[in-house]
Amino acid sequence: MTRPRPTGPPAAPLRRAVVIGGGLAGTLAAAALDGLADEITVVERDTLPAGPEPRTSLPQARHAHLLWSGGARACEELLPGVTGRWLAAGARRVPLPTGLVTLSAQGWLRRWPEMQFMVACSRDLLDWVVREEVLRRPAVTLMQGWAARSLEGTARRVTGVRVDGPDGRELTLAADLVVDASGRGSRAVNWLGGLGITGIEEGRVDSGLVYATRLYRAPADSAEFPVVNVQSDPGAPVPGRTATLVPIEGGRWLVTLSGTRGGEPPADPAGFERFARSAVRHPVVGELISGAVPLSDEVALTRSTVNRRRYFERAARWPDGFVAVGDSVATYNPVYAQGMSVAAQGLVELRRTLSGRRLDEPGLGRRAQRAIGRPVGVAWDLAASLDILYPDAVGDRPGPGSALVNRYADRLARAATGRALLARVYIGVITMSEPASSWLHPDVVVAALRGPGRAPLTAPPLTAREREIAAAGAGTPGPDPRDGP
Repeated sequence: MTRPRPTGPPAAPLRRAVVIGGGLAGTLAAAALDGLADEITVVERDTLPAGPEPRTSLPQARHAHLLWSGGARACEELLPGVTGRWLAAGARRVPLPTGLVTLSAQGWLRRWPEMQFMVACSRDLLDWVVREEVLRRPAVTLMQGWAARSLEGTARRVTGVRVDGPDGRELTLAADLVVDASGRGSRAVNWLGGLGITGIEEGRVDSGLVYATRLYRAPADSAEFPVVNVQSDPGAPVPGRTATLVPIEGGRWLVTLSGTRGGEPPADPAGFERFARSAVRHPVVGELISGAVPLSDEVALTRSTVNRRRYFERAARWPDGFVAVGDSVATYNPVYAQGMSVAAQGLVELRRTLSGRRLDEPGLGRRAQRAIGRPVGVAWDLAASLDILYPDAVGDRPGPGSALVNRYADRLARAATGRALLARVYIGVITMSEPASSWLHPDVVVAALRGPGRAPLTAPPLTAREREIAAAGAGTPGPDPRDGP
């Protein structure tokens, strides 16, 4: 008996995507591709924690991480409602500059009513919430313990990824699109070289920055305590040293110190507090932690902080079916808190570029890579042009116009310490919420040339209640998060 042939058009082939890396950029990439691909496989070499806990291959997560409002909005576009879920898990939405006590290179910034905001929490919590939300999506599959080894395909088109499993097995994952979100250790340049694509330009600026972090038990009644930050002055002929205190979930203060070459923070607990009190431009952070109870006897130290940018968008040839995102494209001095926001904004650009098109459309990979590069360029120009000014910094020197741009930015930032209009514009760009071109609006230029208009603040703008909380920290500590609920 002959069966009747099915009627109607044949089923469309499945659209497959592979994301290399299960960190923040990788999971956000999977969210960006959801609805554009039928099957999304995230390949992650680690076994990821089940909760907001440290990852094996992300030691820098121990240090202060701040998600600017521009990055938070990008995350919301990719994962609607994610900000609320961060807050429900213990993160804080910090209004800016209201909830910030910061000494910039130009002076103390006044705590004006909210202009932008940041999301403050541990990096472990931030990543975990995103990971949980993305992995609930039916199209997304996570392969833990698998490492990407090479790209499959040719210089014209990438067709998949070869991966190795924890038991020594090898697999080839076919894909219409491969997204490299493997981070600082990305081997994308080598993988592309294996397909015959060479000559990828790279920019590097290394200030020799070292990061040191320690956790403290926050004082009682300090749930709304501001983020406190003492920045360095790149224009001064001394190493750049910073101190940052971030209240995070679990009733803790996360304190991160940094220093460029010749001014590195120490790894011992006693030296940590001395550095915070005497090595940075103001001792406020050191004074705040002097009465706080440390939650460990160790200081976490990280030295891998070089600014590096791979100019994939300039490649003479670029294969269809492949893009790189996040830290695989560029890494920055962590003091500027740009990396997560740039990654999220780049993935919004990726989704917009791919929407309404076939993943295997000729030329789409190059267009997507160029779109990803747009937010990268703004962040790179800021980080690289400032870091190269520190003593003994190594790397690419900025062009002849950079000094003029830096002088104007310095003048604008100084005027922003006393003018609310300029503070709004300045913070809008720093938080990656407004384009850098907003600094060139005629009203802004005129106001910057007029100067601050008010006398500079001579001390940290902490409220009387905040000073009381800090002073009482040693005598009335809050609950120890290690004791459990």
